[in-house]
Amino acid sequence: MRSERGLLIVLSGPSGVGKGTVRKALFEQEDIHLNYSVSATTRKPREGEVNGVDYFFKTREEFEEMIQNNGLLEWAEFVGNYYGTPVEYVEQTLQQGKDVFLEIEVQGALQVKKAFPEGVFIFLAPPSLSELKSRIVGRGTETEEVIQNRLTIAKEEIDMMDAYDYVVENDEVALACERIKAIVTSEHCRRDRVSKYYKQMTEAE
Repeated sequence: MRSERGLLIVLSGPSGVGKGTVRKALFEQEDIHLNYSVSATTRKPREGEVNGVDYFFKTREEFEEMIQNNGLLEWAEFVGNYYGTPVEYVEQTLQQGKDVFLEIEVQGALQVKKAFPEGVFIFLAPPSLSELKSRIVGRGTETEEVIQNRLTIAKEEIDMMDAYDYVVENDEVALACERIKAIVTSEHCRRDRVSKYYKQMTEAE
């Protein structure tokens, strides 16, 4: 890597679009060199989720203490639960020249963009709203009221995609992963990220 500081890559999109599924598939690939920043949340774990791997599962009291102590890069309340990104790991990893990958809700992504405008922001989009609803219903974990709330919010979030650098459609998980990898490679080749290194190289000759 030619840049001194790592890239902050933010993946977000509406609830049910498959952010977690795409992230897990992406990190299972051998040629990926990203450091996943685990988010904190007050929602209950879903089946198969592991504390400290998928999320840091917190009580509302614990989460609100993190807010008060400025321990979060971003946070948001979504459908009655808090979600947030612990700041210490992100900063330390970027300073080491390593890339950090965040998988977060749209509200949180917009907060991060204010603090890290140099980040790479990717909006994961569903093929259609009907497909999005099918995925949410297919979880079998939410009531009809929560499903309708998520769909209403999803429509609002899709309207926010103009705030992102890239849009990746999650029609097939494998294809979505390849698109994200292509974006990361492209961002590492951007002139404004690498020119300082090459200028220093020529000046040293």
